[in-house]
Amino acid sequence: MINHSLTFLLLRLAIGMSMFGHGLVRIVKLPKFSAWMTEKFVNSMLPQAMVISFSYALPIIEFVIGVLLLVGLFTRLSLLVGGLTMVALIFGSSMIEDWGALPSQLIHTFFFAVLLSALNFNSYAVDNLLKK
Repeated sequence: MINHSLTFLLLRLAIGMSMFGHGLVRIVKLPKFSAWMTEKFVNSMLPQAMVISFSYALPIIEFVIGVLLLVGLFTRLSLLVGGLTMVALIFGSSMIEDWGALPSQLIHTFFFAVLLSALNFNSYAVDNLLKK
């Protein structure tokens, strides 16, 4: 049982750090990131207003999910929102035929899904302190 809990912790920290890092480096250059993303989607069928809105929200979502997963707070919700964020990114990558981005996005989605299915091993988390 302790190995399962440590495995869960390791995977939760890994995906949390990935999301935290993605969000952090993008938040500090948010207008530049938004301009880059908007340019990538200029010829897609997605409305520009949707792309711009998503480009500003994505780094904040990534950062918040990362922080929550790193400390183990609202873990179930964070994993679910993280997985749905990946689904949105997969959709976006498909819309611009950026097939090279899909493997990383699918791997992230897999991490979220596995952790969500093994949530009962989330022993080392702030969530558990709040239950007591």
